[in-house]
Amino acid sequence: MKIIVSGHKVDVGTSLTQHVEEKLAGILSKYIDRINMVNVVFSKEGHAFRADITSNIGTHAHITLQARMEAADAYAAFDAAADKVSKQLRRYKRQITNHHSRIHEKELALHAMMHYVIDAEDESDEKGDNPLIIAEDTSHLEHLTVPDAVMRMDLGDLPALMFINDATEVVNVIYRRPDGNIAWLAPHATVGAYKKSAAA
Repeated sequence: MKIIVSGHKVDVGTSLTQHVEEKLAGILSKYIDRINMVNVVFSKEGHAFRADITSNIGTHAHITLQARMEAADAYAAFDAAADKVSKQLRRYKRQITNHHSRIHEKELALHAMMHYVIDAEDESDEKGDNPLIIAEDTSHLEHLTVPDAVMRMDLGDLPALMFINDATEVVNVIYRRPDGNIAWLAPHATVGAYKKSAAA
């Protein structure tokens, strides 16, 4: 496993790099053996330091592991982010293992999806034109069970996730509500079919 430590407008010294490598190696080897590379980036936000940890779990599962924390110093920011990674992996260790087994049993089905970033409408624009699309990209929708989708969203530290429900072949969306709970958006027939398959 390769751990890359870098800084954005922050000097990352030998001591901090060694601290990162030792702590992450201990955490990751304890919970999972399918991580080839981990990126740790330090940056400064005002008077606080931020640590971003990002990695992909496995070569076929496309599971992104991500954690971001801020603190008064770089060490504290990293330790908080590393602790978050540890909690995530401990929570989903068995599910990640089962997920890899299912991926190997069948080919991962991906559906192309356009992803747009839309500029906010300028109130000073008197022409009333539609908001300008300032960027676009292609991502993929994957076939996932609802629990696997929740795992992906949590591990990736994402606010929302769109996926194709593995039980119903219908597009679903999950997102994190302000109260911390996770909401699941699906056609009524999809929810009924999911409950039926879960009860079988």
